[in-house]
Amino acid sequence: MAEINTSGGDHGKKGKHKPKAKKVTVRVDMTPMVDLGFLLINFFMLTTSIIKPQTMEISVPSKEKSDNPPPIKNSLAITIIPGKDNTVYYYFGAPQNGKDPDIIKTDYSKNGLRKMLLDRNANVIAKVAELKKKNEAKQMNDSIYKKEAMRARADMNAPMVIIKATNSSTYSNLVDVLDEMQICNIGRYAIVDITAYDLKLVKDKGEALDAAETEQVNKL
Repeated sequence: MAEINTSGGDHGKKGKHKPKAKKVTVRVDMTPMVDLGFLLINFFMLTTSIIKPQTMEISVPSKEKSDNPPPIKNSLAITIIPGKDNTVYYYFGAPQNGKDPDIIKTDYSKNGLRKMLLDRNANVIAKVAELKKKNEAKQMNDSIYKKEAMRARADMNAPMVIIKATNSSTYSNLVDVLDEMQICNIGRYAIVDITAYDLKLVKDKGEALDAAETEQVNKL
């Protein structure tokens, strides 16, 4: 890969002067390095697994119909409100007879938000688990399993989760909530704008609101 060229100092002449030192010229041949580069590229292409992008379906209300949302049974409705400092609030149903629902403060741990969703969605989870057993036992193929599991999650008697984020929450908090939807087999959920009523509930629970949110609450 490297060559050394030498040249004589006195060129064969005899004299009284001391012969000059030999000059050494080093030339590095980089051609093998090109071959090595291609080998490394091929190696990483063959050994690296290709990551397929994963998508998540999210139901977002239409702007034209946002003022007239479809009716939801109070017993099935769950409102989740991501707040500040990785806290999250939730309540069931809606105000009845002038009484506000009990709002609960929790976190994103498996004993927090996830436990609540698993308890409320126990019937759907049991149905999906039964379908999965049939699929693993080859009693139904993959396509039928996916259709039946999707139908079980979208059942009209399954919980309906409404996600309303405050200005103090982060995108990471929203992604955490959406992850819980998948983990807990929640098939009916939507992201909507938070209302002044919801802001008042979390404020009464000790949540610090920003100036714009405080102004919304004061207009109630």
